[in-house]
Amino acid sequence: MSAMTQDLRSDEARMERLMRMGQSPRNRRELLRKTLWIGVWLVFLSSPVHDLASGNHTTAGTMAGSLGLAAFVGVYLTLVFRNMGRPLTGRFVGVLLVVLAALAALLCFTLGSSWTGLFVYVAVACGATLPLRLAYWAIPATAAEMLLVGLHVGEEEPRNLVLLVLLIGYAMTGVGQLVRTTVELRKARATVAQLAANEERLRMARDLHDLLGHSLSLITLKSELAGRMLPDHPDKAAQQVADIEQVSRQALVDVREAVTGYRRPRLAAELAGTQVALTAAGVTADVPAEPDLTDVPEESESALAWALREAVTNVVRHSGAGRCTVEVIRRQTLDGPMLELCVEDDGSGGSGKGPGNGLTGLTERLEKAGGTLEAGRVKHGFRLVARVPVDAAVDIGSGA
Repeated sequence: MSAMTQDLRSDEARMERLMRMGQSPRNRRELLRKTLWIGVWLVFLSSPVHDLASGNHTTAGTMAGSLGLAAFVGVYLTLVFRNMGRPLTGRFVGVLLVVLAALAALLCFTLGSSWTGLFVYVAVACGATLPLRLAYWAIPATAAEMLLVGLHVGEEEPRNLVLLVLLIGYAMTGVGQLVRTTVELRKARATVAQLAANEERLRMARDLHDLLGHSLSLITLKSELAGRMLPDHPDKAAQQVADIEQVSRQALVDVREAVTGYRRPRLAAELAGTQVALTAAGVTADVPAEPDLTDVPEESESALAWALREAVTNVVRHSGAGRCTVEVIRRQTLDGPMLELCVEDDGSGGSGKGPGNGLTGLTERLEKAGGTLEAGRVKHGFRLVARVPVDAAVDIGSGA
């Protein structure tokens, strides 16, 4: 039994690590792990670095080569490291890949065959960031570009690297596909959780209707009877009033039992609902699936969940936006650690000249939680920023 338990725990741990792929690092340990995983590919820089340190070039050539190499590595890390978290836009990825390939060709043309290993990074970036259909063409194109450069420098090294470029590039397509699959799996899991929560709300609504419908009908009937009996039969009217009290008390008990499982809105569930709502409204959604809510009081999380619900409602109903970005960030401020929710869209906003009832009620709710709300127009849309403390629990009441 203990061996089976250990196997189950190890499987759960592997699944958790798999689900963390494709997400931005939550802490220093995950940042270090992701940095090491990506940095292992930098071994192919040994040849260019050795070429710069060998003194085969002039001082100006060495400085230019160092700057070019730094720019190449910066573009490569931006492509691969950033795209492993929240993916970049397709157009921006294409531009960076073109820049990366151009830098590799330029450095090889000017500094020699020792720099042809840079095309390995171009193939890695193509496999990790491009969709499969594009990657299948981009990787051979990278190998062909390296061969053309090899014809210019007149060395055998580019020809020897062709197979390596193809193998590593296509291997990275598998890794990229795995990352994209786990991201979709995480979103699907969040959507399923949201649908389950919606089903629970419907169940509660049905239960409350069945409980209160019968009880309130009985209370109404007995109240009418008591009113008619009161002038001539006060004793019978008193009996009807006693029955009303008994029915109302029982109804109160039934309602309390029905809502025993009710909880304040959860931020993770609201984020999943946000993804569904924005997608259904035709808005491109950029939503974190699993924010870091460690040690966040339930009241603070609930306040941000209400803020997110109000902000997304405004985006869907009034903004006319085509894209909406949601971020949940921890910040250290002069007032202590804060959890910040930022919702920004590229829409034109509503037609009202002042804050509506929703934002007014939301401001009051956040103030009761010890937080703040900032909302207003920005250069290309509308932004709402809500902050709540994460080091103390306060009562936010029922809200607006």
